[in-house]
Parts: sequence; C-alpha cells; structure tokens
Amino acid sequence: MNQSQGPGLFSEKTLEFDGKAIAARLWGPPDGEPVLALHGWLDNCASFDRLAPLLPGIHLVAVDMAGHGRSYHRSRDANYNIWEEVEDILGVSQALGWRDFSLLGHSRGAIAAMLTAGTFPGRVKRMALIDGLIPPLAEDKEAPEILARAIAQRARLGARRRRHYATFEEAVEARKKGMFPLSGTAARALAERGTMETGGGVTWRSDPRLMATSTAKLNKAQVWAFLDRVTMPVRLALAKSGMADRAVPLRQVLQGRANIEVREFPGGHHLHMEESAGVIADWFGPFLRGETGKVSD
Repeated sequence: MNQSQGPGLFSEKTLEFDGKAIAARLWGPPDGEPVLALHGWLDNCASFDRLAPLLPGIHLVAVDMAGHGRSYHRSRDANYNIWEEVEDILGVSQALGWRDFSLLGHSRGAIAAMLTAGTFPGRVKRMALIDGLIPPLAEDKEAPEILARAIAQRARLGARRRRHYATFEEAVEARKKGMFPLSGTAARALAERGTMETGGGVTWRSDPRLMATSTAKLNKAQVWAFLDRVTMPVRLALAKSGMADRAVPLRQVLQGRANIEVREFPGGHHLHMEESAGVIADWFGPFLRGETGKVSD
C-alpha cells in the first residue's frame, strides 16, 4: 500500500529468498534506474525517507537489513559479522530480478556495499556512499581477544531483556540522544519504523545481538583486497562532523583510487536525514542515473 512521506510516495514490500524475509520501502518508477539502499547500524530503511524523494528517475529500494526494522533476525547460532550482509544483498537483488544495480549506503551500510562490490564487481554499476567506506582495521594478533569478547557479548545480549519505554515519545527521545545525535524529525522516522508495542509501552524491534562485536574482523590486507576490486565509479559524501574519516583516516585508503570521488558536506553522521539531504541528492542523483561519471564539478 502506498503511503505519503514528504513530497514523495513509497510502497512497502517483503522480499523472500533462502527462507529469509527482508522488509523494504520502495520509491520511484519501476522502470527507473535500480538502486539498493543500505542503512547504518541500528537504523532502518526509514533512514532514506528524506533523501529518496529527491532522487527522481531512480527506482530506490531501501531495505531493513537483517536484525533491523521489520526484517528477519539471524538464528541463535549465526552472527552479524559485516561480511554476512553480502549474501543478503545478493539475495535481495535476485528477489527483485536485478542482474546489475547500483548501491546507496550509509555508515555500516556503506561498508557492506563496498564489500559487496568487491566480492561481485560485475554486479554493481555505481556506488554512492555516505560517511562510511571501510570497517575498522584489525591486527592479526587481536583475533583471539576479538573472538573471546564476541562470544561473551553474544551470550550476555542473548539473555538480556529488551529495553522498554513507557511511551513512544520516550523512545524517540532516547534515539535523539544515541551515539550519533539526531534531530527530532529524524529520530521519529527511525523510531516509527523501529519500535513495536509491548505490554505497557514500546520496545525496539532490532535484535539485541547487533550490539555484540564481530567474531572476527578484517585486517588491512583483506580490506585492501576488496577495495582493489572496487573499480566502478564511487561517490563518497563525508560529514564535516561525522565519523568515517576519524575512524579510519582516508588519505591512505584513497591514494591511487581515482574512481572514488569525495566531497564533504555540513552535518553530523546522519547528514542525509538532515538539512544536507538536498545537496547530497543533487550530487548523487545524476550520478546514480548514469548521467555522469567521476567529475570534479
């Protein structure tokens, strides 16, 4: 059923493959340029509510990634390691009947997009990324400690009760004051999609195990191996008050990678949900429609 969101209309759909169910929100004409949108950690597809209507000519499918929003949760013996997303992204594309497509990703979703493009470069036409590109790099010697910490956290989080809020407004206030502060409008959009009613209040739909660290992390050589296969055009929008360039200095990452064009925009980590959405859309739109490649204008 179509629903109104700002100046645009979207529809809801559930994509099923391999016994999994991924919830999605769709914008634009079905014959538009196919773009799959991937949100950040503990967000959901409503992350693109403000940006999507500003991208005409694009058939944008924004998904709730596994463990988020209204999508499936991984089984008790499975993990939320970042590379696990690659298989789901390919499954979604197959459920949509897309042979090749472009990716729009924010934060963790941008990292998942990069790993997907590096794994299956022949399937990804272009990437438009927001405040994210590569995961934090791990040293080989850290592997035992990372695994031990992940196992302990998974056990603790699996047994922990979900946090409850007496009212929906309390959940919105909590989301506004998260790791990356959000405006009331942005927090409300994520909370409307990401909460569910319980006895006496609301709670988050997301799988608590998403809070656990990965059971393993990629080292520099492994990440560079993925990046070396990312040869399609890429545009990376960084937030002036964001985190991507702080977590991993990008100068070394981008050296010699002429296919990756970077611009900085005003705002925090969720800049695509705030006032910068319009200027980001102006930069991303023609690019995602294939009207321009890497340019310096």
